Amino acid sequence: MPGLHHLDIWIAHPDDLTDWIWLLTRLGWTTEAEWPGGSTFTAGGAYISVTTTPNTIDAPHDRRRPGVNHLAFEGGAPAEVDRLMTDAPAHGWGPLYVDRYPHAGGPQHYAGWLENTAGFKVEVVAD
Repeated sequence: MPGLHHLDIWIAHPDDLTDWIWLLTRLGWTTEAEWPGGSTFTAGGAYISVTTTPNTIDAPHDRRRPGVNHLAFEGGAPAEVDRLMTDAPAHGWGPLYVDRYPHAGGPQHYAGWLENTAGFKVEVVAD
């Protein structure tokens, strides 16, 4: 059966976890487990773990390098995406493509793009 089972996001500093906790719970993900420096969130049969680990190399995250560029999440109705975009900067997520919001992905695509201080990019797509 196709679908995403889980995703592990490694962060450099435990302080970066706060950004992810706010975003994922705001988007309706449920906290499944917590430990010092990490949390696991569940939704729709999949889970996302966000954690520090001693196995990371000492280099900043760069979404423009080969690998994952960004994660796209379902954001609900356009008004919900608008509220999230308004609230996000107070929680560590800065808006991207402000001059083209909410149609940076094209005229039929209503979404907001955010980046946290660690350089992780997410897209929040309206229904």
